[in-house]
Amino acid sequence: MNRQWLEQRERSNAAATRLLVAVALVLGRPFGRALLYPVCAYFLIFSVKAKAASKKYLSKVLGRRPGITDLFRHYYNFATVALDRMFLLRDRFDQFDVRVHGEEILLETLARGENCLLLGAHLGSFEVLRALGRDRRVQVSLAIFEHVNPSVNALAKALNPELDGTVISLGSPQSMLELRQRFERGDWVGMLGDRGLDDSATVQVPFLGEPAPFPVAPFRIAALLGRPVVLMVGLYRGGNRYDLCFERLVDAPKLDRATRDATLRQWAELYARRIEHYCRLAPYNWFNFYDFWADTTASR
Repeated sequence: MNRQWLEQRERSNAAATRLLVAVALVLGRPFGRALLYPVCAYFLIFSVKAKAASKKYLSKVLGRRPGITDLFRHYYNFATVALDRMFLLRDRFDQFDVRVHGEEILLETLARGENCLLLGAHLGSFEVLRALGRDRRVQVSLAIFEHVNPSVNALAKALNPELDGTVISLGSPQSMLELRQRFERGDWVGMLGDRGLDDSATVQVPFLGEPAPFPVAPFRIAALLGRPVVLMVGLYRGGNRYDLCFERLVDAPKLDRATRDATLRQWAELYARRIEHYCRLAPYNWFNFYDFWADTTASR
């Protein structure tokens, strides 16, 4: 019965999402943003676990007990970024003011012929990267676990059928081969590095004052394919503004058997430290609405 209820809820949420997106795309982004107020109010009242996770995160990043305004702002930022993703998928880039910081890092790697692994997080919008890719006439491929949010991914592909050719589905035996092929043809390849499929491939590193599990798979992939790792964060700054930030993370990832575990932990610590920096810079942009510090497959 519980599984049937979850499946029914997933179908209901998917149907509501499709309706909201359809209305917003027809009537425009301002109207769509107005519709988000009652939606966020509903989830703020009834999403008990997500609200508890938001409180825990906000208390850490703000250094105080969050109020109802903080919680609503956290929900609303998430909903806005999710809605904006649909406009970006329709290539409506002219509706957004995207300011790029650290673009020279990407240009330098491209000039050397070293396509990099762009490592992001569920922090702000990863989709704004497509706007920069279009301006620089570079193909952007995203490596994701498609089965985690199948209805959302299906909606994204319906909005932009070309997206299917830019997505690399992780978790299959062909994933590494496809990643290698995308790099070799000159793509930028992006991946989110703050969630894994299970806890077996994570390390506990400090994050906002408490150890949290971070996956090491992105760094293993970068080392195996010999690609530098560049941190990418697309922070939502209100209105139609986004800050797209790039930082060098690991220039030449190499793993020796004797020091492999220590090296992976070092890279994960560096990644977590920089993600923490951007969380403090834009605290309402963190979109992991579960207990991140007590991370388990069930909680995700």
